Amino acid sequence: MQKIMITGAAGQLGLALHRLLRDDKQYKLFRTDAFATEDGMVKALDITNEAAVNDYISENKPDIIINCAAMTAVDLCESEEEKAYRINALGPKYLAMAAEITGAKLVHVSTDYVFDGLASSPYIESDATNPISVYGTTKLEGEKFVQEYCKKYYILRTAWVYGEGKNFVKTMLRLAEQNSKVRVVADQYGTPTSALELARAILFIMNTESYGIYHATCEGSTNWYEFAVTIFKEAGKNVEVEAITSEQYPTPAKRPMYSILENRAFHQRHGYYMKEWTDAFREYMRELNS
Repeated sequence: MQKIMITGAAGQLGLALHRLLRDDKQYKLFRTDAFATEDGMVKALDITNEAAVNDYISENKPDIIINCAAMTAVDLCESEEEKAYRINALGPKYLAMAAEITGAKLVHVSTDYVFDGLASSPYIESDATNPISVYGTTKLEGEKFVQEYCKKYYILRTAWVYGEGKNFVKTMLRLAEQNSKVRVVADQYGTPTSALELARAILFIMNTESYGIYHATCEGSTNWYEFAVTIFKEAGKNVEVEAITSEQYPTPAKRPMYSILENRAFHQRHGYYMKEWTDAFREYMRELNS
């Protein structure tokens, strides 16, 4: 029986992984998050506490560690840079060091925000990184620590994730209850990725010895405006969507204008393809409506 440790287990991706793994008898799950859940199923573990990470991993000896923990509030990272660095950089460092000592594989989830968004074609894994926000910078530092301190690592860069929890889809649906018109940025391009589809990709790659950096988003691409239009159409909501520019919607953190990722390593090494973003989104909406 393989022992799998999931950090950030109460988040969107952590919940999706639990859903796929909970009934599989070949795995024993160790689920942690910054705070324990009331049912006791998720234990409290502060990944920014090196001693606590070492103690937990040396005691439970997981075969695979899946790090879903991150400070993903992009704008908040700008004003809380030290906290972002601890969670997004030092946390992965401590997990990588402990994984190396115990011989565990480490799956680390990263982001499209490690790129500056100035490309004109989809980013591949070997493209130069150049983050333009504190979030992107701290996530890139986390990637570097993982590569430095752990031999058996998989870094999966993903984007625009939605699942069970707070996300863009839920925000749009909430706005639709209160407004007949919403304004959405139309000049930022990327790929909506369902947490469930990302979890499937993680389960595929973690059982290989094919270590390295992977891009892991659903196939295809869109912009936030078109995504919002799709959300309302799929939900049967009669909402007018006004396309605006990033300049018309200023935020504390700069966003990459173009952060479409190509899953080249998955395609070329394994012939593995994630679902088209529209298909994955319809799957998500069917479950949400049921």
